[in-house]
Amino acid sequence: MSGGLRQPAMAPPPVRVAEVRADDPSTFLAAHFEQVWQTQMHDLPFVNPALQVEAIGFVRYSGDWLGVVVTPWFLNLFLLNGGGSLWGDIPAGQRRYLELPCGALQFIADDDPVIGPYQYCPLIAPVTGIAGMGQARQAALDALRTAFAIPAKPVEPVEPPPAPAAEAEPAHRGFLRRLAGRRP
Repeated sequence: MSGGLRQPAMAPPPVRVAEVRADDPSTFLAAHFEQVWQTQMHDLPFVNPALQVEAIGFVRYSGDWLGVVVTPWFLNLFLLNGGGSLWGDIPAGQRRYLELPCGALQFIADDDPVIGPYQYCPLIAPVTGIAGMGQARQAALDALRTAFAIPAKPVEPVEPPPAPAAEAEPAHRGFLRRLAGRRP
């Protein structure tokens, strides 16, 4: 037995600190995933050849970058470090919940050798059911609109007004007078 420290068999991957991105990452992400599409994913059976790679709607939120990446194999909401308060460096594969205006969404950390650490929330995968880029763009924009939408407060139930009181049963004599055609 060696005299060194014991190492766990399944240690989490080391955390790589993400570089802060000052500029909109759309062009960079689209170019990277286009290269992945052309060199690694093109002939796989689960891709949708009607789709292309596109980064859609990237905006700064709480100082970090949020937007959707569409590829022929996924449609994901991406979070990249912009130096803000949303980003947190975590190991690849770890999940975390982020509070967005719509509520808490689960993001998964990943670390690509080219683009570095990023986190994503899967929206649609596989994308084989999407007819084309128009539908993919619309799904991306709908997802962004939903993520940034503040949910409506639940409406307090309103008590219905009390039902009008039913007329009292006419007395026996009044009933007989009505039968006879006279007023009570």
